[in-house]
Amino acid sequence: MLVELVETRHDRPMGWVLHVDLDQFIAAVEVLRRPELAGLPVVVGGRGDPTERGVVATASYEARRFGVGSGMPLRLAERKLRKSSTEAVFLPVDAAAYDAASAEVMDTLRSLEWGGAPVLVEVLGWDEAFVGPAPGHGDLDDPVVFAELIRATLLDRTQLASAVGIGDNKLQAKLATGFAKQRVEGALAREAGAGIGETAGPGGQERGRGTYVITDASWYAEMGERPTSALWGIGKKTADKLAALGIATVEDLARADPALLAERLGPTTGPWLRRLGRGVASSEVDATPYVARGHGREETFQEDLTDWADVERETARIARRVVEDIEKEGRHAVRVELKLRYRPFFTLTRSHKLPAPTSDPDLLAAEAVALLDRVEKDRPVRLLGVRLEMADPD
Repeated sequence: MLVELVETRHDRPMGWVLHVDLDQFIAAVEVLRRPELAGLPVVVGGRGDPTERGVVATASYEARRFGVGSGMPLRLAERKLRKSSTEAVFLPVDAAAYDAASAEVMDTLRSLEWGGAPVLVEVLGWDEAFVGPAPGHGDLDDPVVFAELIRATLLDRTQLASAVGIGDNKLQAKLATGFAKQRVEGALAREAGAGIGETAGPGGQERGRGTYVITDASWYAEMGERPTSALWGIGKKTADKLAALGIATVEDLARADPALLAERLGPTTGPWLRRLGRGVASSEVDATPYVARGHGREETFQEDLTDWADVERETARIARRVVEDIEKEGRHAVRVELKLRYRPFFTLTRSHKLPAPTSDPDLLAAEAVALLDRVEKDRPVRLLGVRLEMADPD
């Protein structure tokens, strides 16, 4: 029985963990900038031209109802949206605008107090963060009440809607957010929200209402029968490896032989996966400011590059742009990585460590071009990217 697997853990000195996720963040920011777009199918990606190559960064709920989702080619998104009764709007990515909106969101979160103490905020990206009570906090009361306060405050100060997942640890809180989001009929499963169709959880807890709770006590009732791919941190390849071992569900993973997992998936990865299956994860919210490990840029070409002299020239150009990014931080590069995508869609990466840290644009461009000697030059190239990993800041 599921109850046999429930563990009681008292190693949660910091209290509850909350995961805040902004709804359709990029699309919502664009609608705030252009109120006339409210209620329309909005797709943000590439240069905003669906006749060009590019992928969807995000789509509004109105577009998701037609099966449009992040990572989808813009041309495919445009074809899907031909079924819409209203004309779809395609917009280019504006990273600076999203940076500014995200900063406002995170500043708002940091301004809150819980249990008489300022909250800790661990930023995960533009549109999501973990939130937890600081050391020395008082009575936290009902975490759902505080989660609703977060949502109301964000909406009031930034005009952005959000969902909040609540758990005993980060894994549980992150997964709970998916159940907190509103259901979008017709959306891709990973973006549908509200538990991919179910209307209520264990004990009658409503889904899709903006907040949701998963705890040690409800873990197996909530997650036990779901596929291992439902867990944060397990993708298709890992799920396939587990399935080959007869491990299909989260409960299967929780019950799996630790020695078998260690043998087949590695002495570190195997035990870690089993902990995921049992709902075990860190509950520490780390408010240390994010420090970028590197910067990168990539470009999808509207016409494939067939002349490798052009490939070398474009690689050097992109590398120089990335050097400008790291120079703004006053840090040197220690590793160069090349990303290359052939036609039709086969992608590979190559990288190497530099003999010595440097920010010399000529040297780094040459190092990036040199990585092309480690790839086959027998096919047209549709995308190139260069990433520079930086030395730790002083």
